[in-house]
Amino acid sequence: MKETRSTSAGLDLHLELSPTRPRSGLEAALRDAVRGGRLAAGTALPASRVLARDLGVSRNTVAEAYGQLVAEGWLAARHGSGTWVAERAGQVAAAAAAPGPATARGPRYDLRPGVPDVAAFPRGAWLAAARRALAVAPADEFSYADPRGLEVLRVALAEYVGRARGVATTPDRIVVCAGFAQGLELLCEVLRAAGTRTLAVEAYGHPGHRGIASWTGMRVAAIPLDERGADVAALPAGTGAVLLTPAHQYPLGAALAPERRREVAGWATRTGGVVIEDDYDGEFRYDRQAVGALQPLAPEHIVYGGTASKSLAPGLRLGWLALPERLAGEVADAKRITGRLNGSLDQLALAEMIRSGDYDRQVRRSRVAYRRRRDRLVGALARNAPGVRVTGIAAGLHALVRLPAGLAEEGIVASAAARGLAVQGLAGSRVGEQDVGPALVVGYATPPAHAFSAAVARLCAVLREAVRA
Repeated sequence: MKETRSTSAGLDLHLELSPTRPRSGLEAALRDAVRGGRLAAGTALPASRVLARDLGVSRNTVAEAYGQLVAEGWLAARHGSGTWVAERAGQVAAAAAAPGPATARGPRYDLRPGVPDVAAFPRGAWLAAARRALAVAPADEFSYADPRGLEVLRVALAEYVGRARGVATTPDRIVVCAGFAQGLELLCEVLRAAGTRTLAVEAYGHPGHRGIASWTGMRVAAIPLDERGADVAALPAGTGAVLLTPAHQYPLGAALAPERRREVAGWATRTGGVVIEDDYDGEFRYDRQAVGALQPLAPEHIVYGGTASKSLAPGLRLGWLALPERLAGEVADAKRITGRLNGSLDQLALAEMIRSGDYDRQVRRSRVAYRRRRDRLVGALARNAPGVRVTGIAAGLHALVRLPAGLAEEGIVASAAARGLAVQGLAGSRVGEQDVGPALVVGYATPPAHAFSAAVARLCAVLREAVRA
């Protein structure tokens, strides 16, 4: 069978024609393309002269094939307007297609944690930054890039995390990654290859991070938590690395106490262990002074991880690691070998946003907006849901709503779902034996602004009914 590709009139058509019967072959190929959905209803076809030249057949062959398909109803034509796929043909093809499964609808209101208000993404500032960056970017920025990330972004990030979070690093020690999760995976792979077998994690934390560690072959061990954060004195024997959220523990909300910060930095320096600092929402603080990064206490043993997922949007897939010198090259090599690289365009735009100050302005605007949301949530719960207690709200984008004894998280989550509201129970974040009681982890940043009041009202109604019952 002769295979021919047409690129006329903006189309790229793959057609299989018989060398001995070109007209019937062309009719069959076009008919199959329409029937199968490869040519959608309304698609304009090339002029007969142009398509004949591309296919290497006579113009009469194409004109006769078009005429036959018009007569059959697959195509439509009008003098002076050309030939196109008939609307009825598209409807026939759609009707003939087997019905697929119904698309599952998401919850009408969402108060689960981990996602900012993506409707507030600064589209104008991002587009302006992208335009400015593209206008002056050297051509080699669009080639195969350094696996650590574009230098212009690493320079900007080193300045930003040093200024805003107190991180001690240089551009050559920063590796840009597709979010913190990818950075953690790379780290676990490198540490596992170097002989580390156990990663200690907080007794309550992100289940996805535990899954990443297990996937790379690490054994996960839990360390207990209290009102001063992780009890680092209880690190299990044989631990080679520990993952912490020191600025705002996820999900309980405590900040790691100063003496424990010094203790875990001392442990890493003394044993050669590695501390992985997940600073997932360290820029958002409200009722207290900002807690700086843990990393400066032992820069050669603590990996600092940051992300634009909360300050901008998770869909950008941009995060960064500030690494000890001994790990920077190994993590970059692992990223290069496995092809887990980042696109240049978004890196250029983020670098320009940071350089111009637009990123800082976006963080400040978001901090004000989320603090107002937090205050509205706390006030609404105090008025309408007596019996619950809200904690962990000095910083971050979520609150811990502790439930009265006797109330089960599962029942609250199910009752909320029946009202079109998605909430998350605390138990899903737990690993190990420690149990701090039933609670909901409420992400007050998640809903778009127009839906926030209704989402909070539904949450209050669910909790009020549960307490009364």
